[in-house]
Amino acid sequence: HKALYDIKLSGKKSGATVSNIYGKMFYEWQPSCDAWVTTHRYDLTYEYAEAPSVRVTSDFSSYESFDGKGFNFTSQRKNGEVVFEEIRGSVQAQGDKAGQAVYTMPEDLAFELPQGTLYPVAHTLSVLDKVRQGKKFYNATIFDGSDEEGPVAVNSFIGNAADYKIPEAYAAHIDKTLMAAKGWSVRLAFFPLQNLEAAADYEMSVIFHENGVISDMAIDYGDFSVTQKLIAIEPLPSLCE
Repeated sequence: HKALYDIKLSGKKSGATVSNIYGKMFYEWQPSCDAWVTTHRYDLTYEYAEAPSVRVTSDFSSYESFDGKGFNFTSQRKNGEVVFEEIRGSVQAQGDKAGQAVYTMPEDLAFELPQGTLYPVAHTLSVLDKVRQGKKFYNATIFDGSDEEGPVAVNSFIGNAADYKIPEAYAAHIDKTLMAAKGWSVRLAFFPLQNLEAAADYEMSVIFHENGVISDMAIDYGDFSVTQKLIAIEPLPSLCE
């Protein structure tokens, strides 16, 4: 499927430097012949009380093999028209080992991935599997290549079934068949493996549907939090002819 989300600041602490955040996120998840292909595109504006506003756009795409043995990733972030970060790399499994994530941009950056490390789609499918089993807790290590920080530990708490009501303002742009899939409230906490601390880097609350669609999302970064509301979604065919 491909989906569009509206992003807004939902809360901030008194010491936060940002005064407002708003924008859009486009997400696409589609199968090819031997892999999942995903794309994220963000267009966000950050407003500050004592500094000019900043518009940041980012593009991130990945190619994740169905067998979990190959993963390619690329991303680019811009401040206006100026590129300030570019990332490229890949992972190839080595026998029974998870393998090594090797970056070509920036150069000389690599991470040995712990045994059992999952890529994003595999993690999504694993969470859905735990939902079907009636599990409440699930801990995993994931690597997505979206930054230079390496793999992260993700603790998931699976809550109760959650209904999603399509907003009238966006009803014409939201595929009702996709949204008919049963949903659950899921809370995820992300911890960096390179510097494990008591507190999570950030936490995320989502309505997670059994077909992999996320219809509602709230992200807490500590100093501030944002919401991502689904405003458009439609199914996609396979890329494999």
